[in-house]
Amino acid sequence: MKKFIPLLFFQILFFGKFSSQDLLLGDYIPGNGLTFASSDDNYKVVLRGYSQSLFESRRMSYDSSGIINKNTYNRFRARRVRLRLSGKQLYPGFSYRLQLNLAESEADNDQLSNILWDAWIGYNVNKYYRISFGQKSSPSDNIELLMASNTLQLTERSRVTSAFANIREIGFFVDGRNNIAGSKMVIKPSLSITSGDGYGFKSISKDYGGLKYGGRINFLPFGLFRNFGQFRQVDMVRELTPKLLIGFNGSYNVGMSSRRGRRNGDFLYYKIESSDTSYSLPNYLKYGLDVLFKFRGFSILAEFVQSKVGFSDSITHRNDRYGDNPESIITNFRGYSPQDYVRTQLMLGTGLNIQAGYLFKNLISVDGRITILNPDDLSFMNNTLYYNRNKYYEIGFSKYFTKNYSFKIQASYRFADEAIIRHPNFGNLGFNGNESTFYLMVQAAF
Repeated sequence: MKKFIPLLFFQILFFGKFSSQDLLLGDYIPGNGLTFASSDDNYKVVLRGYSQSLFESRRMSYDSSGIINKNTYNRFRARRVRLRLSGKQLYPGFSYRLQLNLAESEADNDQLSNILWDAWIGYNVNKYYRISFGQKSSPSDNIELLMASNTLQLTERSRVTSAFANIREIGFFVDGRNNIAGSKMVIKPSLSITSGDGYGFKSISKDYGGLKYGGRINFLPFGLFRNFGQFRQVDMVRELTPKLLIGFNGSYNVGMSSRRGRRNGDFLYYKIESSDTSYSLPNYLKYGLDVLFKFRGFSILAEFVQSKVGFSDSITHRNDRYGDNPESIITNFRGYSPQDYVRTQLMLGTGLNIQAGYLFKNLISVDGRITILNPDDLSFMNNTLYYNRNKYYEIGFSKYFTKNYSFKIQASYRFADEAIIRHPNFGNLGFNGNESTFYLMVQAAF
């Protein structure tokens, strides 16, 4: 299914080009992209992009006086480089988006990113409901993943997002909006049926397991946020009346072969008995609650996520691409029972993220965040290389030069407490300590 998405894009692009009148360039505003619209306003195309350059400086300290690491780990990188082409046609009601991720790495653990970020085509059933097919952000993730990366109030997303989110998925999506008669309340439901394997990391990769079923429902008791404020973190428009969103999300991934459903084929489990050599993959349940509030420059975002694993059959063998021999199928589960071993490889536990900020009228923002992770006893969240840092405190300052996010400078300081982290001289051993990181980021957009 993944390899047909680009072909669909070419079809709809050419369909829109030849079924509309001549496209005219609209007034250009930095940050809003280049807009082309037909003379009859039936068809519109927007090309926009942005680049984020990031410097980070990290230090580790340990509770034991005998464990010392005086190193400061510095690096510069292109954190995000995005190019996005989107369009819509009022009649017959098509819309689409193609977004490319041109940065070397998107993940904190330095895994290479996929260049294809968004690739979906939508059809507007009516004014309030749209059906989409392709690759896009998942409604069943925490709400921070539905907010644009160029509008974040801190330099990085929260560690709840890092631990549990799928980022992008491939499948069918339904997004809707219901206005409650006689009140300002709006209910926005979303449903998805996806492959359960995250974004298209490999166009020819095999699809293991079954489908993933997810959804979200958002309640907005005081009406819609202005200027897409639901999808942007800071209160850039300074809402004149209080705006509130309460969201519930959940998903069930049938037969998952990675840590959280972001990839596929990383971990394969089997039931091999006599002539039975079938896969026996775990099922992954995730659900959460979100709250977003904005009023006169003040914003607060709170997110809770919990994940669990279920087993539909017994497991006798395994292989994984992180093992000594990824091609071998073995019965060794490193001293664990098969099901307990599976738990050690999955992101299991709970996460809570609360962040708030205030944007002054001179477009300077002061923001803070508290993130608490509570991994299960058997969970990959206890890994001392990338995780096992369970309490994060962060403060940040931002200067926006326009309300369209065309140019901004952000700095933040993050402190990870109650951590068990590795020392470069002691291999995989973990020691009690803490980690502090300073970030400085510059963003430019057109």
